[in-house]
Amino acid sequence: MPAHALEVRGLLKSFGRNSVLKGIDLTLDYGSVTVLMGANGAGKSTLVKVVCGHHSADGGELHLAGKPFSPLNAADAIAKGVVTVHQSIDDGVIPDLDVANNLMLDRLAEPGSGFFVREGKLRREAQRVADSMGIEVDLKARVADLAVADRQMIAIARAMARKPEVLILDEPTSSLSATEANRLFALIDRLRDAGVAILYISHRMSDIRRIADRILCMRDGLISGAFEDKPLDYEAAVTAMLGHSMLEVDFTVQRASVAVIELQDLQLTVEAQAINLAAHDGEVVAVIGLLGSGKSRLAEVIYGINNAVSGQMRIDGKQYKPVSVQHAVQQGVFMSPKDRATNAVIPDFDIANNMTLPFLSAFSNGSFLNGKRLRRRARDMNQQLGVVCQSETDAIGTLSGGNQQKVMIARWLMEPCRVLLLDEPFQGVDIGARRDIGKHIRASANGRATLVFMSEIDEAIEIADRIVVMAEGSINGEYLNENIELGSLISDISGSETALSGQAQ
Repeated sequence: MPAHALEVRGLLKSFGRNSVLKGIDLTLDYGSVTVLMGANGAGKSTLVKVVCGHHSADGGELHLAGKPFSPLNAADAIAKGVVTVHQSIDDGVIPDLDVANNLMLDRLAEPGSGFFVREGKLRREAQRVADSMGIEVDLKARVADLAVADRQMIAIARAMARKPEVLILDEPTSSLSATEANRLFALIDRLRDAGVAILYISHRMSDIRRIADRILCMRDGLISGAFEDKPLDYEAAVTAMLGHSMLEVDFTVQRASVAVIELQDLQLTVEAQAINLAAHDGEVVAVIGLLGSGKSRLAEVIYGINNAVSGQMRIDGKQYKPVSVQHAVQQGVFMSPKDRATNAVIPDFDIANNMTLPFLSAFSNGSFLNGKRLRRRARDMNQQLGVVCQSETDAIGTLSGGNQQKVMIARWLMEPCRVLLLDEPFQGVDIGARRDIGKHIRASANGRATLVFMSEIDEAIEIADRIVVMAEGSINGEYLNENIELGSLISDISGSETALSGQAQ
């Protein structure tokens, strides 16, 4: 057996004048999970696309199982033994087919498979694949009707049916709850034991602590750190990824002033403990937790989308009980939701109309819309947040993901409010756009309380005066963003007692 399943030496890739990969060296070993960490814009996605055949390399060498490897396209990479399960789960399955046909789809397309499908044989083979992966699901169920975790498992099982040398998993837990993620980790353990070389892309510390045999960090198109001595040095890995300590902030932490919003004995579910929390004028509070921790539900309760089981809310000392989103907005509570493509962007509108949509009355004279004033305001907000575009009349679809997100944040910063709720404001943006958005959120914070709901520690530390940790629908910890004990913070987020430097696997 060759020394490495995959060996990459001096890999180069540029797009025009933009050099994205600047000489990448890495190896993946059989029966080992290598975690690749990197901030948005570090080059992780480009590296994966070169390895799995979506892009050709501009320089360097790749060897797979000891042989030169230069895939012509994605199908060629798969045929030679490199399979990728992408972050968008439905890229790896056909939602309208049932489970059995998804699991056997590639074999059905093989030359010599015949024109007619033998249903019984197909289902027996599909059952064998499902059993080998430890997947328990109805083979006749339509994949589109399954839970996200089950679709994820099927995408991986379909990939493994090809018996690859290398399996690449790109942010596989981004849409999974903690329980669902544990099912995925058990499957990864099984694949590792079977000798598969796994590249696992993530910077979620809970994932990394659970499954990493070694960690590689990328920054600015280069490998910035490699960690394989046990115990793995997670804090050093984060520093290598960011280029500075995770705990460094470049702003003065805002001390508590006048309380704007107060939550008193607020119970999100029957099982959860009551929440008591206040956010103050000019303060940015990050509410951080894993998927299923209750942070998104808390945002929805404050915004009037859901109701709490019990408890009270007050704004500026007065009782606040929103009966709808419209009522919340009238009371000065604004919210930018996560997943802009589904919940925020109007594809048929231009930038100006997307940005001003909730506040059209502010740009109206009676029944008539003052388009000139609307566009001028949108132009001002574009400049403030650094939206890269030709004009505020450009179609929203012409913008990059980061610039679309800036428009969605600008939408809710356009008018003054007392409480601003931002659910995953950095979702799907590169590190440059993230910094632009974060700086403007902080610069405009006076006059309101800002609550930012997020999953990633480094993002929370980068923007917040105070960090509140949620787990199981309750507050599990609270930290002023000064001299934070990182191990304690991570332990609170994961809901465990394991410190950062511990041996949790």
